Amino acid sequence: MLLSQAITLIFQGSRLWLLVALLLSAGPLVAQEKPAFQFERPRARRISLPFLLQRNLIIVSARLNGQGPYNFLLDSGVGISILTDPAVKNFLQLRTGEEIRLMGAGESEQPLLAYRVDSVLVQLPGAVAPALTFFAISEDVLNLSAYVGMPIHGILGYDVFQSFVVEVHTDPALLYLHDPVRYRTPRSRRWARVPLTLRANRMYLTTAVQLNDTLTMPLKLLLDTGAGHALSLETGSAANIPLPEHRLRAQLGLGLSGNINGYLARVKSMQLGRYQVQSLLTSFPDAQEVRLKASVPRDGGLGFELLKRFSTIIDYRRSQLLLRPNALYHDPFEHDMSGIELLAVGNDYRRYLILKVEPGSPAATAGLQPDDELLIINMQPTGNMTLTQISRLLHSGDQRELVIIVRRASGELYSTSLRLRRQI
Repeated sequence: MLLSQAITLIFQGSRLWLLVALLLSAGPLVAQEKPAFQFERPRARRISLPFLLQRNLIIVSARLNGQGPYNFLLDSGVGISILTDPAVKNFLQLRTGEEIRLMGAGESEQPLLAYRVDSVLVQLPGAVAPALTFFAISEDVLNLSAYVGMPIHGILGYDVFQSFVVEVHTDPALLYLHDPVRYRTPRSRRWARVPLTLRANRMYLTTAVQLNDTLTMPLKLLLDTGAGHALSLETGSAANIPLPEHRLRAQLGLGLSGNINGYLARVKSMQLGRYQVQSLLTSFPDAQEVRLKASVPRDGGLGFELLKRFSTIIDYRRSQLLLRPNALYHDPFEHDMSGIELLAVGNDYRRYLILKVEPGSPAATAGLQPDDELLIINMQPTGNMTLTQISRLLHSGDQRELVIIVRRASGELYSTSLRLRRQI
C-alpha cells in the first residue's frame, strides 16, 4: 500500500512534540460510524481513568488481547492508533496485513516499514474496543520511552475521542470519559467554548494569534494532545506566517528521517474563547525539513503545554472544545535553561545520560559533556527522580544555581555548578 505519511517527534527540553499526519492516497480507511470503544458497564454515563502526565504527555494504561498492561500516549492529533514498540506485535503474535511505507520529516529520504494490524482487543479501565486497527511500526525509531522516561508502547488517537466526550484534569491527573449521547455541556460561565472543525479524523480550531505588537492573524490549528509544546506554527502554510525578529535557532527534534531544525520564539498572545494566553513559547520548524503532506491545510498545532493550564473537555460529537483555567493558568512558558538534552536509559528508565550539550550554553560553561551520566542534582540522587522532575529543575528559573555530579564515560566522577540562563 502506498501511504503518503509523516511522523515527526520534536523535543524542546521537556517539550515533546509528536505529530502524526496521515494522508491515504490509496485504499483509505473509512471512519467507523459505530464508536470503536464502549463502556464495560452498558448503563454507565461516564468512567474515570487515572493517567500519568510525563513531559507534557498524557499516558494511559491499556491491555491488548488480554495481555499487558501497556502504556499509550493519548493523542488527539492521530487519525489511527499506532504501535510504536515492535516487541508488542511480536509478543502478542499479531497478524499483520498490508505493508505500508512511511516517509517522515527530516534529512533523509529512507522510508520506514509499517504494517496494518486489525481486530485487536483493547481494554482501558472501564472501557473496551473489541476490534481496533493499528499501524505497527517495524522499528522503534521514535524511541519514545527514552524521551518520556518510562516504557511507551504506542499511541491511541481518534478512536477514543470519537467514542467519548473526553474531560481532562491535571491535578489530580484524571480523565473522565463521558457517554456522548447523555452528556450535558456545563453551563458555568468559567467554561469558554471554542468551536472545532472536524476533518480527516482530526479536530481543528481557528483562533486569533497576536504575533507581535502590530500583527494579529486568524490561524487554523490542529488540536493535538499528543504534542508536548504549547504552540507550533508553520511558516510554509498559506497564511505566510513571518518569523519573529527575536528567535533562537535550535534543533527542535527528531523525525522518522532525521533531525528537525527550526526556531524557538515567543508570540505575544493567543485568544481562546474569553481567555487570552500571553507570551507563548512557540516552535517554528523549517518548512523544507518538515514537509508535511497534510490532508487538511493548517497553520500549526496547539499542544498540551498550553492545554494543561486548563481543565479541558473535548467534545468530538458536538464539535466543541471547552476550557476552564486551573492552578497552572498563570505559570510562565519556559524553555530549557541548561543547554543539555537528556535521554533515559536502563530497564527502569531511571538512568539519565546527556545526549547533547549546546555550544556556549550554561551546561557547556559548567564543563558537562555528551555521554555524562547525571547522578546528583542539589544533593538529590537522580535515580529517585523522574525525567519530568529533572526537566522541571532545568526550566526552574533564570540564574538559579544547580550543583550537579555526573559520571564520565571513563568512570570518573565530576562535580560542577550549573547556573541556569533564560535564552528566549
